[in-house]
Amino acid sequence: MQTPEKATGTVADASRGNWLDRYAPEWLKPYGRLARWDRPLPLLLLFWPCGFALALAALAEPARGFDWWALILFYIGSVAMRGAGCTFNDIVDTDIDMKVARTRSRPIPSGQVTKRQAALFLVLQALVGLVVLLQFNATTVMLGVASLVLVAIYPFMKRVTWWPQLFLGLAFNWGALVGWTAETGSLALPPLLLYVGGILWTIGYDTIYALQDIEDDALVGVKSTARLFGRRARLLVALFYAATVVLWVAAGLMVGAGWPFLVGMLSVIGILGWQVRTLEPHNPANALVRFRANHWVGLAFTAALLLDLVV
Repeated sequence: MQTPEKATGTVADASRGNWLDRYAPEWLKPYGRLARWDRPLPLLLLFWPCGFALALAALAEPARGFDWWALILFYIGSVAMRGAGCTFNDIVDTDIDMKVARTRSRPIPSGQVTKRQAALFLVLQALVGLVVLLQFNATTVMLGVASLVLVAIYPFMKRVTWWPQLFLGLAFNWGALVGWTAETGSLALPPLLLYVGGILWTIGYDTIYALQDIEDDALVGVKSTARLFGRRARLLVALFYAATVVLWVAAGLMVGAGWPFLVGMLSVIGILGWQVRTLEPHNPANALVRFRANHWVGLAFTAALLLDLVV
């Protein structure tokens, strides 16, 4: 007997009534679900590091100003590459997804899309990302191509290490590097601090996300920091978040940010602190809400940098 998710095509952990399920043509829906178009907030977790870096570069050289056109290009590239990464992840993880309640209704394990069709869709999205990347300088293009190594190895990490969240952080925050080089043509210490801070941020928020699957992951043998941390999850997430703030503040101060930036960072600290203080590790719904709040962290940090630019 088909599950309700398979019969309707919806995915168990997608937002109900999302735009894809409501408005997209039927033939497009399975591909949109592969690319996670039905859940845009995690996309922004890939996009915001690009915004951080563009704002940081603008602070480093205020005469240039903030590059809004680059921000638009990075958003388009984030949509394409996040979709490509999710599609590749689903191709690799089909055997695992079939055993986990939250993921067995995804397009490949539920039979909506074949692996061959998913692979073709993956190539199409990667080509879109390439077209966007080629709009930037040679250093940025090389860095963008190098990120494909991280995208390729990430799906396998949950099989071999307790730290797949680290590898997700390495991939998801690459925009902190390419955003900076798109403006300056070379790397420097501030974007590296931004990048490392982003990695620690990702370990924190993806540990919260992984709390939803901790029982199923234990049954099928999938490793995660949520399982590794166990009862210490809240404490360790708090430590990762604290280190994130320290590195981000250091990056801002290194390019000349002042009191407006520091005032703006209070909102970042507030959202991260709220997540930790109210987190209920054994409540999947609670964990999902706190994970989604990290979109606002990205927006608040970018706004804090821009505030210093305009005040």
